[in-house]
Amino acid sequence: MRKINTPKVDYEEVFDGEIAKEIPYYRMYGKQYCLPSFVIYEEHEIEELRAASEQVNRIYRKVLRFAQQYLPDSYLIQQLGLEPAMIPAARIPLPWSGIERQDWIIGEHGMKCIENNTETPTGIPESAFLERELLGRYMDASGPSSAMDETLTQTFKDIVADYRARGLGNRVTFTCMGEILEDSTNTKYLLRRCEKAGIKVNYAPLEELRIVPGVGLYHRDERIMILYRLYPLEFLIHDQEESSGVLVGQELMKLAAEGKIGIINPPQNIITQSKGFMATIWSLYERNDLTQEYFGFKLFDAEEMRIISKYLLPTYFTNEPFLLTGESYAAKGYWGREGKGTDLFEPGGLEDSRLSSEAASTSEEADPEEAEYYGSMPKIYQRLYPMSQAVVPTELGEYQGYVLTGVYVFNGKYAGVLSRIGAKVTGDLAYYCPAAISPRKGSSIT
Repeated sequence: MRKINTPKVDYEEVFDGEIAKEIPYYRMYGKQYCLPSFVIYEEHEIEELRAASEQVNRIYRKVLRFAQQYLPDSYLIQQLGLEPAMIPAARIPLPWSGIERQDWIIGEHGMKCIENNTETPTGIPESAFLERELLGRYMDASGPSSAMDETLTQTFKDIVADYRARGLGNRVTFTCMGEILEDSTNTKYLLRRCEKAGIKVNYAPLEELRIVPGVGLYHRDERIMILYRLYPLEFLIHDQEESSGVLVGQELMKLAAEGKIGIINPPQNIITQSKGFMATIWSLYERNDLTQEYFGFKLFDAEEMRIISKYLLPTYFTNEPFLLTGESYAAKGYWGREGKGTDLFEPGGLEDSRLSSEAASTSEEADPEEAEYYGSMPKIYQRLYPMSQAVVPTELGEYQGYVLTGVYVFNGKYAGVLSRIGAKVTGDLAYYCPAAISPRKGSSIT
């Protein structure tokens, strides 16, 4: 059971003033989202997460380079689920990975990275700002995300310096779906960190952008040279302008492949975003000796093999290995987000995760098309790893859930933690509780 500390405070008084301005979505879907409770981590756990997240990131980068150089288009399409129009831009190797968040389970027998959002992670204001603010007010303890703002600013410096060297200037336009409050808040938070790095910035809702095929992307009359977009590429690639019929995402990928626009996160991250990539890593791990025969080198050295074995889980393109062993497993859609498209299977059959997943209780029930989208996509199958439980007080009473620890990695460097408490399949109704490192004696927390 993960330890939770909760101060004796009034919720509405806590989430008022500066906090409400910075995190206006502290309530979502008609209920509490951010809680003034703290998920307690031991110092050694954060130290291991710091090192392990960077080690896993290096594994991802190495396999990404392998995929870009050696895997055929047919593999990227059939096994990773990429659209053909994504591939030319995705094959361009950039020396940085951008803003990513790995999801970790810390259990009795160690910690495992179960997913990696390398495309459009959110939750950054919660970790970078709210954790610091609530710890400063209510708890005598340090937070694992204390350097996140500085790391984020340096990340933008490095990214823009690389794009500037490629002739794309020193101005970044930030975009997202303007009507989604969580997305626009996250986007503008990053914009301010980028501006603090001395970079020119602009915000433009996604619906205000227009593309001129073969020429460029524009906001009003200004051409965009570097674009930060909090909008999934697997959605964007299918977008079409109603008036002209232009396939916006496909034209944007052509511009990126031709070096006419820089994109954050880069198009190459669509390869690592696919959950098929996790199965690819494990397949290469199990066949490491064969890469010598086929490619003339072993992909992973002994230390990398140890890291994969220690921190990643067996993941396959079929459930047959788990049917043979009788192990519990999760089936995950290639492009599943916020728990959508995930089912859990026990040795006796399907566990009704659609009743325990917050994802199912909101958008999937309200939008049958979305449920069909996530339910019908190809899946990978991953060994189920037991999650730590936690009990946290809410306005609806005590909530007993499971802790999922998000770990941000910016350009390969550990940046901070996003701790959430939800169902076995963590969905968009999971509670956010700030992370804290073992409180010192004398804390006012009860």
